[in-house]
Amino acid sequence: MSGPLLPTDPASIGGHRLLARLGAGGMGVVYLGRTKAGSLAAVKVIQAEYADEPDFRARFRREVETARRVTSPWAVPVTGADPDADEPWLATAFVPGPSLEEAVARHGPLPTRSVLVLARMLAAALREVHAAGLVHRDVKPANVLLAVDGPRLIDFGIARATDETAITSTDLVVGTPGFLSPEQAEARGAALGPPSDIFSLGCLLAYAATGRPPFGTGTVDALLYRTVHDEPDLTGIEAEEGKEAGEGGEGAEAGVELLTLLLMCLAKDPADRPTAEQIGTVLLVEDAVPEGGQIDWLPEGVVRVIADRSSEMLALPDIEPTAAEAPAEAPAGPPGDTEPASPGRRRLLLASGAAVLMAAGGTAAWAVLRDEDKGTSASGARRWAIGVQADLSGTRRMAGKAQEWGARLAVEQFNSRKDKPFELTLKTSDDGGSAERAPAAAKKLIQDEDVLAVLGPSNDETAQAVLATYDEALLPLLSVSVGGLLMTSQEYRSFLQCRAPDPIISMALAVRLAGQKGARLPGLLQDRTAQTYSWDSAQSTTLMLRTHGLPPYPRVIPAGTEDVKAVVTDMLRAGIDSFIYSGYAPGAARVARELATAGFDGPRLAPQAVLDPEFLELAGDAAEGWLMTSSFVDPSAVPAAKAFTAAFRKRYDAAPGSYAAEAYDTVNLVLQEVLKATKRRRPPTRKELVGLLRKSRYKGVTKEFAFQPADGQFTGWGVSLYQVESGRFRYVGEAASKV
Repeated sequence: MSGPLLPTDPASIGGHRLLARLGAGGMGVVYLGRTKAGSLAAVKVIQAEYADEPDFRARFRREVETARRVTSPWAVPVTGADPDADEPWLATAFVPGPSLEEAVARHGPLPTRSVLVLARMLAAALREVHAAGLVHRDVKPANVLLAVDGPRLIDFGIARATDETAITSTDLVVGTPGFLSPEQAEARGAALGPPSDIFSLGCLLAYAATGRPPFGTGTVDALLYRTVHDEPDLTGIEAEEGKEAGEGGEGAEAGVELLTLLLMCLAKDPADRPTAEQIGTVLLVEDAVPEGGQIDWLPEGVVRVIADRSSEMLALPDIEPTAAEAPAEAPAGPPGDTEPASPGRRRLLLASGAAVLMAAGGTAAWAVLRDEDKGTSASGARRWAIGVQADLSGTRRMAGKAQEWGARLAVEQFNSRKDKPFELTLKTSDDGGSAERAPAAAKKLIQDEDVLAVLGPSNDETAQAVLATYDEALLPLLSVSVGGLLMTSQEYRSFLQCRAPDPIISMALAVRLAGQKGARLPGLLQDRTAQTYSWDSAQSTTLMLRTHGLPPYPRVIPAGTEDVKAVVTDMLRAGIDSFIYSGYAPGAARVARELATAGFDGPRLAPQAVLDPEFLELAGDAAEGWLMTSSFVDPSAVPAAKAFTAAFRKRYDAAPGSYAAEAYDTVNLVLQEVLKATKRRRPPTRKELVGLLRKSRYKGVTKEFAFQPADGQFTGWGVSLYQVESGRFRYVGEAASKV
């Protein structure tokens, strides 16, 4: 739920002693703070560079003023703020429970009674919002926190007064697709009133009851279209309750009541929706709300999460210094030693090691403080290791082996240096590309104290299975091939994603089209067979196309669709002049054949997942001319990688495979930071190495590596283009990042 403070974090803000990080975004950080009186608060701090923008500061001041106007037990209250500070901040009461979005994702849909309680209390919160002359405009599961005594509505960042002129442009859709009202979806700014929040509340309650948004998922345009024109999917709400309690029982009646409420809230015409006052006093029975402080309105699993997080808050120390305030003389333990050294151990290390550090320098210090009489070379020096966790025996073993070979080449070149301060080796752990095998493969490297950092895993599924394991050990994990947005949506403490995420890779497709003369109406097909990947790809592409004045003609096909002729025919009849496919290689091959049969020769583009030999095999001649984006280069076509390519061919008698050069760069990035730390005083612990890597910059043969210090997200570009020519993928060069 929270992460440690970084050395760059302040010790206090506005009288709040900062204890931990709750989250970070592009414009600021949210901290857990404690007042002098002992109260906990969530403190949102805006970065100085954004505060320097007058419009941004005005919006933040407006958010503070808006939030202060709402007084409800079911809305998180503002406890302090200073919008005029060098780094503006806003503090609200801290709620240790999960968001509704997190609770449903982890524990499934809520029981109908819980949803009715949720509806009544959130309606009470919205009643106060509307009574203050405001419209929230972003009522969604992520903006509702759950506590044992009821929910809390948060985030008034885009709320506005009903009589206020919108700061944003009139044609801008504001809010979260899937939880918008029809009037929001059509950007009818002047028509946005309290009924818009009621529609969003209906979407939120449907999600809580079913575990899915009532208008489905998909591209932004598809969601907006369905919100305006389609009926909500409320399948199973009444029927499921009937199964619980028997036909005609209490459960069935609750299901009917909830279904009736949802249908009224989700009416297309704002005039047909109930008010928040009516929901709270007429539509819901009184006994739906706990009385006398009862706390059994939530499922047991959710209550347990709230209890666990509350316990964590009680265990927080009164004073918890940031890393910058830690005693400078405290030496580090061996790699993997994540526990602070005891006072006795500190004194022993200081007494025995300080003189050696001053007299002998970093290399001697390495031997004195870190050598544990194992893993030594012939010369007696400790041999440290870089780990590689990859698919070395499964269906994607060629890509895994390419990463291993690139990493091994970097290690061998390091060991050939005469001035090296230590020997290095490479240790591999094969997970077979399987999420089931991945934890054991990770454990093997984590338990090896010689391993300084790990390259891998090879794919998103294995990464999701082991990220928490590496986090617990605070062992740096650097991946050159994992690209899912899920990896960046959570704050992992030891992970560094050494490439742009999939949505950014896909976004380059839109930039490419926008830069071509005559582009008018792109078609965008989302294939749900690819699940999250296709959604992320389609959404980011759509947003970028719209930014450049090229709103696409969107279509979505169900998972497993084999016959795509009808949807391709429909898109061609609509007059599209270019085509973007979001999905996997087999589906792209089917679409390519249909487009070729129809004689379509306009630009045809696809994201990285289609850059697969399977596409060439299945599409045949229809693959010719297709353009794909990628997060890896062809080093044989990159001048900066000429020496690497020659060394790779000499070592392995083969051309570098996908991600071989990126793996080579990543190992050299790790070595750069280890060597710098060793020259200064001593080698870093695993935990320290994470911090050093996240602050590092490294110019490799493939791209420049840089990261956000807070979460390890890649901040560079590094997007390439490939095009199918004569039955093979030809490297075109770096993709443009802007038109």
